[in-house]
Amino acid sequence: MTGEFQDKNILITGASKGLGYVCAQAFEKQGARLVMAARSLDKLEKLRNSFSDPAKHLVFADDLVEQKNIENLVSKGLEHSGGFDIVLHVLGGGYGFRDPLLTWEQLETLHRVNVGVAAEINRLVVPEMIKSKFGRLVHVGSIASQEATASVGYNTVKSALAAYVRSLGRELAESGVVVTGILPGAFYAPENSWRRLEANKPEVVKEFIEKNLPRKRIADADEVLPLIFFLAGGAASMMSGCCVPIDAGEGKSYAG
Repeated sequence: MTGEFQDKNILITGASKGLGYVCAQAFEKQGARLVMAARSLDKLEKLRNSFSDPAKHLVFADDLVEQKNIENLVSKGLEHSGGFDIVLHVLGGGYGFRDPLLTWEQLETLHRVNVGVAAEINRLVVPEMIKSKFGRLVHVGSIASQEATASVGYNTVKSALAAYVRSLGRELAESGVVVTGILPGAFYAPENSWRRLEANKPEVVKEFIEKNLPRKRIADADEVLPLIFFLAGGAASMMSGCCVPIDAGEGKSYAG
């Protein structure tokens, strides 16, 4: 299967599991050329080897919290593809920091993972996108950016990410580079936090569904893909700076 993304060069962070894994599978089927980053080389190689033409794609295994690794990723990615058309910033998470009185180090870690990595990648790839007058930067946020629904640290950094998307989107709107974000509610994806919670504390998941989800079920990652396809494609020309909720009524905020 091919489509709009045939031979588009796409960088995906957090590609070894979760939504990043699902995105990699989906865009490969659309004919895209992928650069996939995560910490687990084994998982990335297994994913690439499942593709119809593994040699078309590049995997990069290292911790992107370190700036030198980001520079190495972008350098190798550019060498492989010649330039990026689309970046899917899927890397993120709360790192299990539940104490509301976060340490300086914990908050810095969360900020690096959820905002800093994306900002640094964008800093390195956007100038060439501006020259080509086309680019799509899609950031995976959370409805926690609009409501205090999760931990203090997670709420804080996802709010910061939404502010970053809005602000950078305005700055780049004239350039042809469209900066967007998605704000998902709960969803299942391979090895993501909801799958882990379901395996370890099914009663917690059941209670959450009953109290918070109008559809009485947690979404599947495939239900998020159509929005990502839209924001990554040519039709998203008016979306710069927009963070789009996709939560099946889970969220209660009027802002969006």
